Amino acid sequence: MLAELTATEWAVLAVAALTVGFAKTAISGAGAVTVVLFAWVLPARESTGVVLPVLIVGDLLAVSIYRRHADWGMLWRLFPWVAVGTVLGAVFVAYADDELMRIAIGVTLLVLSAGQLLRRSPAQGPATDRTTAPIAEPPPGPGTATGRRVLAAGAGVLAGVTTMVANAAGAVTSLYFLLSGLPILRFLGTGAWFYLVVNLFKVPFSVGLGLLTWEALLLDLTLVPAVLAGAVTGVVVIKRIDQRRFEQVTLALVVVAAVLLLVDP
Repeated sequence: MLAELTATEWAVLAVAALTVGFAKTAISGAGAVTVVLFAWVLPARESTGVVLPVLIVGDLLAVSIYRRHADWGMLWRLFPWVAVGTVLGAVFVAYADDELMRIAIGVTLLVLSAGQLLRRSPAQGPATDRTTAPIAEPPPGPGTATGRRVLAAGAGVLAGVTTMVANAAGAVTSLYFLLSGLPILRFLGTGAWFYLVVNLFKVPFSVGLGLLTWEALLLDLTLVPAVLAGAVTGVVVIKRIDQRRFEQVTLALVVVAAVLLLVDP
């Protein structure tokens, strides 16, 4: 694998790894672009195994920075459904080819993005207030309590499937967190713990499916410095962005990633 990569492909992988670090500490929607970049250089199926350790490195960095801002109530609502979705995704990966995987995730992201645009309401209050909202304050979430539970179940299952299929749970959960009205720091803290737990949970499945190999780990090791650089960049950027812009950029990146996945590389 390593010997076959061209200089251009190495450059794309470095940008993808940098984007992982940036997504983990700033705009999580950028993570969807990472999926596309890895899939452009490597076969879609193989890329899911290569990118997983890179994501875990980014997750550890994000948890170390934002661990105190997590909404654990939301996490406990998601985790059981993510486990179900991960098992379903593993079955799908065992039988699906590269093209079907790419199309499936691209269509899913477009549908979810359309739903977010239709349900989106103007941000309430000053952006700085929403950015620093106390963790004890419940998010405004859409609809009734039953509706929120149904949304959590759907998002959890879909996140599990998509994370196993193409490491794209970030796009799904980003849209779910936006719908739930999480302020920036709580968004990042909740996402940091969520992705770390989910990605670690996926490791045995990826090994069993032959997606995570020693050669993939060697490639990942070379990309760690780029992840660190992206994480530092993200910490700087997130201090200079307000809530409304944060939501707009997140949603835009998810849509871009979905479109790129549907375009034959």
